[in-house]
Amino acid sequence: MLDAFKDFLRNLSGGPIGGSAGEDDPLVAAAALLFHVGEADGTLTEAEGAKLRELLIREYRLDPWRAEQVRRAGREADAEAVDLFRFTHVLMRHWSAEERVRFVELLWEVVFADGEVHELEDNTIWRVAELLGVSGRDRMLAKREAQSKVQTPPVQTAKVQTQEHG
Repeated sequence: MLDAFKDFLRNLSGGPIGGSAGEDDPLVAAAALLFHVGEADGTLTEAEGAKLRELLIREYRLDPWRAEQVRRAGREADAEAVDLFRFTHVLMRHWSAEERVRFVELLWEVVFADGEVHELEDNTIWRVAELLGVSGRDRMLAKREAQSKVQTPPVQTAKVQTQEHG
């Protein structure tokens, strides 16, 4: 029945969504990784979920209906996955190095959305970045860029700034 529903969605949207046909869809792979990172600390907060939806619409120029399809397919794919390689492998084949670095920044945006960075979220982004061939330097620059978009910087950043200027 689920396959029939996916076929229905595929026919409506003109493209693959989840399932075996969507296993090579970079948007579904990206959504799965965004979910995985957001849930790394045990829960996807409302703020993280909203940021994930916003990123699908803004970054990939999806209309809200299509973004919701991709979001659901990504969540389902993540729930079924046994590792991250399945998704990072798709992105490695389809995206340039610059696009992969930008994606790591998007992962950080999801993590920063709720104002907390859990060590499991940080570690998961490190693993995803490694699998995407993103250097440690680029990963940290992406983190800094994503953090600069957040209204309130984490306390740790504020302490570093105080020590440098004090």
